[in-house]
Formats: sequence, C-alpha cells, structure tokens
Amino acid sequence: MDIYKKILQESGRKKLALLIDPDKCNRKSIKKRLEIANNCKVDFIFVGGSLLNYDLMDKCIVAIKSLTKIPIIIFPGNGMHISPKADAILFLSLISGRNADLLIGNHVHSAPIIKKFNLEAIPTGYMIMESGHITTAQYVSNSIPLPRSKPDVAVSTAIAGEMLGLKAIYIDAGSGAENPVPSEIITAVKKNINIPLIIGGGIRTPEAAKTATAAGADIIVIGNAAEENPELLTLIKNSI
Repeated sequence: MDIYKKILQESGRKKLALLIDPDKCNRKSIKKRLEIANNCKVDFIFVGGSLLNYDLMDKCIVAIKSLTKIPIIIFPGNGMHISPKADAILFLSLISGRNADLLIGNHVHSAPIIKKFNLEAIPTGYMIMESGHITTAQYVSNSIPLPRSKPDVAVSTAIAGEMLGLKAIYIDAGSGAENPVPSEIITAVKKNINIPLIIGGGIRTPEAAKTATAAGADIIVIGNAAEENPELLTLIKNSI
C-alpha cells in the first residue's frame, strides 16, 4: 500500500486524520471512535504520542486493525516508536527546532529498523507552533516553538524543509493546545510550498477545522477532541 500516493490523491480534497494515543489505547476505548471513523470515511489513522513505548505502539495498532481498514500511519514521539504492523511512518525531522537528535540523530538509529520492517517512510518536516502554553511535544523535544505572530519564520522554515527533499510539512500546535495554528500562517506556508501541508493541535470544532482547510491545510489531525466527543469526527468530516 503506497500511503504517500494516497496522501497525494485527489489533491483538491481535504483529508482528515484521527490521532490515537497508544498510552490510552485498547480495543474497548477506541471502538466508538473507529466505528464513527469508518462511517464518515476518515482518511488516515495516526498513532503516536510523546510518552510511550514500543510494546504499547504494537498492541495499539493490532487493536486498531481489528476494527478498521483505514490506513495506519505512525506519528512517532521518538526514534523507537516503530512497528512493522503499521502501513507507514512519518519520518519526522523537527525543522523548527535546533535539537540535533530530532533533526537527524534519532533517524540514524531508527532507519535500519524501518528498512528491515519494510515500513513506508514519509520524510516530513515537523514544526511546533506556539499555542498558548508549553505542550508535551515542546517540553519533550526541548525546543522553542515558532512564534504565532511571525508567518515569515514559518514560511522560511517550511521552504527549507521542502528544499531538503522532505515530502510533507506538519505544523503542530501540540496536544491540548489552547490555540490552533493561525490561519494566516497556514495560508502563508501553503502558498510557498508544493508538498502536502498537515495541521494539528487545538482543532476542537467543525468551525476550526473548516478555517484550517480553507486557509490551505491538506490534512487536519484530530486527537483529544475526538477522544472526548467521538461524534465530532462526523461533524468535522462534513465541514471540510
């Protein structure tokens, strides 16, 4: 299954990814979300979090696969968040930070494992956006987020990522963000890159989802909000 090709397909159609945290994942806890995801045709399942281990990742993906055929993409929190049971992995490089381990260091360790598993790797520039308070991703990555009021910084960072050969840009306000990624930044970045733009963090309403996609997001990611209210997936899918 060529997942990146699926991301590129129907480039004008906005896509929705459901993010599931392996730390909170068992068949019972995710059943309702995945029933709704199947019914409203969610495009991708992202599996990941900042504080988890390999065993939980593996078990979570098995549980998800027992309930859906939606493609599963690992959204890794570190270089060991890998499972051969997934369909693909976002090979994330934290291009908004200056932590060498998250730019390339962890990749050197994980690349042979990903190759051994024959897991499709999607090179992705990961950019953490200021969201109102310190998020788990910001704390764990030990990085300063991009300023919300400086679109030019986000644009330059995204352009650099594309020039380095990355195949997607993921701008994330972080789990539990007070504020989503500003629409001005989404629009500015999208106008300056020719690769898919993924937006996540702080999207809790259909209105916020529509704002993000109208601004230029190709894929929006819903996590905590769907955990609290699974029916939100249908409302968001219909709004974009």
